[in-house]
Amino acid sequence: MKKRKSIAVCIAVAAVSIVASVSGVKAINETEDSRKQTDMETAELSEEQEKYLHKIKETYDVSNQKEIAEELEEKKSSQHYTADNMLTQYNPFGTNTQSLYVYFHTDEAVGVTYTVHADDGSAGDFTRAVYADGTYRTEHEFQVTGLVPDTGNTITFTLTAEDGTVTEKETSYEMGSLLGTEEVRLDVDVKGDAAKLKDGLYVVMGNDSTALDFIYFYDNEGVLRGEVPILGYRGHRLLFDDTSMYYSISETKMARVDRLGQVMNVYDLEGYELHHDYVFDDSGNILILASDESEDSVEDIIIRLDADSGRVEEVLDLGDLFGSYKETCVPDEDGELDWMHINTIQWLGDGAVLLSSRETSSIIKVENLYDVPEVSYIIGSASFWEGTGYEELVLEQEGEFTLHGGQHSVTYAEDDSLDDGQYYLYMYNNNIGVSETNPDFDWSSEDLTEDSAKEGEASYYYEYLIDEDAETFQLTDSFKVPYSGYVSSAQNLGTNTVIDSGFQGWFAEYDEGHELIAAYTMNVEKFIYRVYKYDFEGFYYKQECY
Repeated sequence: MKKRKSIAVCIAVAAVSIVASVSGVKAINETEDSRKQTDMETAELSEEQEKYLHKIKETYDVSNQKEIAEELEEKKSSQHYTADNMLTQYNPFGTNTQSLYVYFHTDEAVGVTYTVHADDGSAGDFTRAVYADGTYRTEHEFQVTGLVPDTGNTITFTLTAEDGTVTEKETSYEMGSLLGTEEVRLDVDVKGDAAKLKDGLYVVMGNDSTALDFIYFYDNEGVLRGEVPILGYRGHRLLFDDTSMYYSISETKMARVDRLGQVMNVYDLEGYELHHDYVFDDSGNILILASDESEDSVEDIIIRLDADSGRVEEVLDLGDLFGSYKETCVPDEDGELDWMHINTIQWLGDGAVLLSSRETSSIIKVENLYDVPEVSYIIGSASFWEGTGYEELVLEQEGEFTLHGGQHSVTYAEDDSLDDGQYYLYMYNNNIGVSETNPDFDWSSEDLTEDSAKEGEASYYYEYLIDEDAETFQLTDSFKVPYSGYVSSAQNLGTNTVIDSGFQGWFAEYDEGHELIAAYTMNVEKFIYRVYKYDFEGFYYKQECY
C-alpha cells in the first residue's frame, strides 16, 4: 500500500466575492468531545431522512455492493457499448450522489477527459482527466464526478488519440436533489489572485449536525462537487493506496472504496470507538486513534487495523506510558476522563509515531510502537510537566514565542535541506489555554489566556523546526488566522496553506506570503472539524489533460 500522493488536475478556476460573517458564543463544552451517536439511529430525523439513512446503511453493506457490481457486469456484457452509445448509470454504488458511472469501447486507444456543464448556469464548468496512469486504452470505465444538483448536466467527453486526434462526444443527465441540506455554492470572499489557488477539491470532514452526515467536496469556486454519505459521526481524513480510498463512516467503522465507488470492505473496530485521526504505517496497516469502550478513560488508545484481514488489535494505551500523570487527572464536564485527548497521529517510520494531545497541549513522540513502546520526547510546556516525572522528556524551547495551545492537525514534514535528526512540524495552533482534566494548571503562565470555543482574538498557523540531536524546538513560521478554540486544521501545500477555523464555519487558502487568496464560509450547526485539499491523482483523476 502507498500513502496518498499530490498532483495538479485539469480545472478552470473562478470565484465570486462576498463578505463572510460569523457569530461567537462562549462555550467551552461545545467541543469535539460533544461526540455524536455512533450512527444516526438515535437522532431525531425526519421521515424522509430516515429513508435516506436506510439507503446509506445499504450502501455500506458489502454484500449489496457485490450484487450491484454483478449487475453492472451483466449490463456491460449485454451489448457492445461505444462512444456513441455509452452505458451510464447514476451513482450505482451510492457513495457519491454527484457521480455518474460510465462504460464504453473505442476502436482506437484514447485518453479521456470530461467536462461537466450546469445547464442552468449555476456553476462553472468542471473538467477532469481520467486514467491516472496516463495510458491510452480502448475499454473505458470510470466515474464522472462533480454533477450539479437540481439541474441538467451536459457532460462533454474529449477523446484524445495518441497521435493527437481529438473527438468529442456528449451526453446529458438531469440530476435531482442532494441527500443533505448543505449549500451547493458556498459564500466565497476572494482577496487575492484566484489563479494562485492550488488545483484540487476542498474535502470538508465533520460539518457536525444532528441530521444526516456526509463528507463534502468543494471546488475552488466554492461549488459542491461531491456528497459522500456516511453512517454518522464524521470522516477525519482520506487515505489512499494503489486501488482504494479509506475513510471513517461512524465511530466504530471504516470503509474501503474503489475508484468506481464500490465499497470493497467495511471494517468493524470491535469494542473500540474511533476518534479524530488515522494513518497508514509502512506495511499498509491503518493506525487509528480510539477509545476502549471497556475502560474508564477515553481518547487515549491506538489500535492497528489490518486492511487485508480486517483484524483489529490494540498497540498502545497511553495510560501505560503516563500512568502516574493519569492518576492526577479528574473527569471533565461531561464526566469523562479525557485526560490526553489525542487528536492527530503521524507515522514517522521504524515504529515511531507523533501524537498531538489537545488536553496537555503537547506533541509526543512514541518509539517502538509494535514492541515495547516508550516516550522519546515531548514538545510542550516545561512548566506543565514539571513535577510529574516526565519533565526530563520535554524538549528545550529555543527563542521567545508563545507556545501552542490545544493544537490540532499536527503534521510531520521532512526536508532534504535539513541535517539528520531535524524535521518540521506544522499545525493549527488553536491558541487556547484549557485543560479540563488538569484544572489546577494556570495556562496564563504560558501567555495562553483564551478559554472559549468561539470568542478569541486569534489562532495561528505554526511551524516548528525540531532538532532531535540538540533536543530543541523553535518557531520558524507563523501567521494569524480566525480564532477557533477547538477543532480546526492546517495543511501546507508547498507554496500555499489551507486553514480551517472550525468554530467559525470558515476555511481558506493562503499564498506563500501568507496573504489570503480566498475564504469560504459554511452554515454550520456546530463546527467544521477538518478541511484538507486533495487532488485525487491516481484515484479519480489524471495529473494533466490529454
